[in-house]
Amino acid sequence: VALMVKEEVMKLLHVGFIKLVDYSQWVSNIVPVLKNNGKIRICIDFRDINKACPKDDFPLPSIDVIIEATSGFEILSLMDGFSGYNQIIIFEQDQAKTT
Repeated sequence: VALMVKEEVMKLLHVGFIKLVDYSQWVSNIVPVLKNNGKIRICIDFRDINKACPKDDFPLPSIDVIIEATSGFEILSLMDGFSGYNQIIIFEQDQAKTT
């Protein structure tokens, strides 16, 4: 697993998804997850940073609202671009908090 994590981290560095940081006041642990295809997904445990950040009361829509919004269309597409779960852009001034 350690070699798979190293390879995945090197891939993420190469494509510019992550970058090296000399020092950070924030440190979050990685959680490697083995996928069904035998590859590895690098997840991050942000519980500590979540405790330090103000709560954002933004409720998620109910499944009924989501289904209603998609009804009447002929095609529904779900895509996972490049590790789609990481597609939220983080402001430059907040990036250090995600180390």
